[in-house]
Amino acid sequence: MTSATLGAEKRPISFKIPSTGSVQLNLGIIIFSLVVLALLSQWAFLTPADLDGNLAARLKPPGFVDRNGVTHILGTDQLGRDLFFRVLAGLPWSLGISGVAVVLVALIGTTIGLIGAWNSGIVRTVVLLGIASIIAMPFLVLALVVVALIGRGFWPISLTMGFIAWPAIARVIYAESRGLLQREYVLAAQLFGVRSIPILLFHVLPGLRPTILVMAAFFFAVLLIIESALSFLGLGAPLNAPSWGNMLSDSRQYLVNAPWMMLVPAAAIVSSVISLNLIGDGVAELSRRRGRAVDV
Repeated sequence: MTSATLGAEKRPISFKIPSTGSVQLNLGIIIFSLVVLALLSQWAFLTPADLDGNLAARLKPPGFVDRNGVTHILGTDQLGRDLFFRVLAGLPWSLGISGVAVVLVALIGTTIGLIGAWNSGIVRTVVLLGIASIIAMPFLVLALVVVALIGRGFWPISLTMGFIAWPAIARVIYAESRGLLQREYVLAAQLFGVRSIPILLFHVLPGLRPTILVMAAFFFAVLLIIESALSFLGLGAPLNAPSWGNMLSDSRQYLVNAPWMMLVPAAAIVSSVISLNLIGDGVAELSRRRGRAVDV
């Protein structure tokens, strides 16, 4: 056995934790990964029996152990339901509705922003006027009116928020696209006779990726708050659904006797919103670094 072989055997094995280079982005990804892990675990392990109430164990504080030896980590609500399990069961409602809505917002906003930036004349005027008209309307009031007309539920709320919240992203995408369309590689593609759709898909859209990711992260957080507000007002998820907004609404009359009923869903909303904002700030920071590196 040679000395080189001995050196190779003695070399310690090291594992390098992947890093994005941004503390904010790393922290946001870690927190949001825990939320997603909780979402997957409740699909795998949560049963309908875990959401049943027990009036003998109503309004019990965190750490309470009932007569069956079950420990309620985060306490119970006014019907004796375990708040930990209810928060987990509310993940598909709160995060699912916001997730579907933000996908619609990104798709509609990006498409309309690109259409307005590429075309000129009457098309651009109509796009800009449409964006300005919808932005001028109070978002929450408009969402309340639409949901009151079409009814509550997962898909009505998701589609309502998605079809109302897109103008802000469309305006940003329009402004960014106008600048990208003046780049040399886009002008060269036009001179070579490349059609409009390939130019937008393969030349302009890749340059918009950081902007879309940042806006999507921020809007995910905003739409999560709006979904909770709609449920809190009784116009979001059905009243029997364990959404975080419904849990906040149930806790109003027990703020003094059982403050944990409010703190548990509020902590879930705040942690999710903070993680999404950290992800958005981290992606924006990385894009600025890469922009400076390119300019140098």
